[in-house]
Amino acid sequence: MDNKVIIGGGQGFWGDSNDAAIHMVHTAPLDYMACDYLAELTLSIMARQKIKNPAAGYARDFLGLYKECGEEAFKKHIGILTNAGGMNIEGCVDGIRQIAEDKGMTGLKIGYVTGDDLTADIPRLLAEGVDFKNIDDVGDFNEIKDKIFNANVYFGHEPTLACLEQGANVVITGRSTDSALFLAPCMHKMGWAPDDWNNLARGIMAGHLLECGGQGAGGNYDYGWRDVPRMDELGFPIAEITPDTFEITKAPDCGGIICEQSCKEQFLYEVHDPANYITPDVVVDISNATLTQNGENRVRVGNVRGKARPDTLKLSIGYHAGYKVAGMLSFAWPDAYEKAHYAAEIIMKKMKRKGLQYEDIRIDYIGLNSLHLDVAEIDPKEVKDLNEVVLRIAIRTKTKEECAKIVPEFAPLQLNGPPGASFFGGRARIQEVIGLWPTLIPRDALHLKSNILEIK
Repeated sequence: MDNKVIIGGGQGFWGDSNDAAIHMVHTAPLDYMACDYLAELTLSIMARQKIKNPAAGYARDFLGLYKECGEEAFKKHIGILTNAGGMNIEGCVDGIRQIAEDKGMTGLKIGYVTGDDLTADIPRLLAEGVDFKNIDDVGDFNEIKDKIFNANVYFGHEPTLACLEQGANVVITGRSTDSALFLAPCMHKMGWAPDDWNNLARGIMAGHLLECGGQGAGGNYDYGWRDVPRMDELGFPIAEITPDTFEITKAPDCGGIICEQSCKEQFLYEVHDPANYITPDVVVDISNATLTQNGENRVRVGNVRGKARPDTLKLSIGYHAGYKVAGMLSFAWPDAYEKAHYAAEIIMKKMKRKGLQYEDIRIDYIGLNSLHLDVAEIDPKEVKDLNEVVLRIAIRTKTKEECAKIVPEFAPLQLNGPPGASFFGGRARIQEVIGLWPTLIPRDALHLKSNILEIK
């Protein structure tokens, strides 16, 4: 058992920049770096990729990151943990194996966790009485059970910790919770017991403050974004934890900011009830937590408390929910909005004559109400003087054929509608819609396996 653990947050999402993670390995005294690649619907996207190409289905970005800094991390004894395995954990493991063998990283141990995909187990679980009730209390599961792409459980620290205890230098998982990727190395390094709820809560909140990468160090910073230095070289946050302290900082010689306000924004991110933040590992209470500046780019976190973990686990089910398509036309001053509004009327009159059947529709004007939607303030004088507006019409339908009805109607309005229309980006592309069905299952319905592959 050690008296300090230092963990960096290396990625905030699938598609994030590798720069900060590489810089962190180069310059910071890390014990571990954890990289989060998954969001609610990411696994469904990966499942569709794997159907088309059995070698796909994971975050290949992680291979690029590991090529850049994996050998250095191995030499410095920096453990790397990630949920980049997605829907093809073995494929991701094989990619890391190839990199390690090419670089002569003999002795590297790759840990990986399998078993979180329960898609094939749904009929059995239904027969055992699991009702898959939607957490949001909407819909009928029977209507989507034959349209499922994937069903993945959000699991906690246990199998990742088991890999670390077997000496893993890299751990690759599927749908581990983001924060559990950080909690497991804390438990391994600090010797925390699985029912030490207060310490587990500290580890979870360390992960929570790091899991979004740059967002925890001045990126997407609402309070003072103008004050963030060197955002073009944005560093990602690092947690330093001892038995008595818990602090957030960042690597040296990089941009970004670690201050009370930046940490507060990330601290409350996605927390619905500060007194009962539910995770698979522990129910966290931050209702009386403190965040205190403790030096430049260093914030101390205190009074985080924990309660016993829940008996159930979240299962995220992705399913086919129809098709969608969006088309756009841009209009310039004068009377940009009036022209765009009239173009929308023309298209919708045509769709009515064609008998378009849609499940949902959005008609928005980018630059005016596409983000604030129906609560956008539309002042007639300001609308009259707009320099430009982009009309966007998006529909969701049950069939691809219905979506196709609207696709050819945008480009002709360059010559067949109000003046000044510009069509760009080519014809709109019809896309399959993935629906999300969140539910809870008994903890004992999940059987995870921890594996080790050593490079010889």
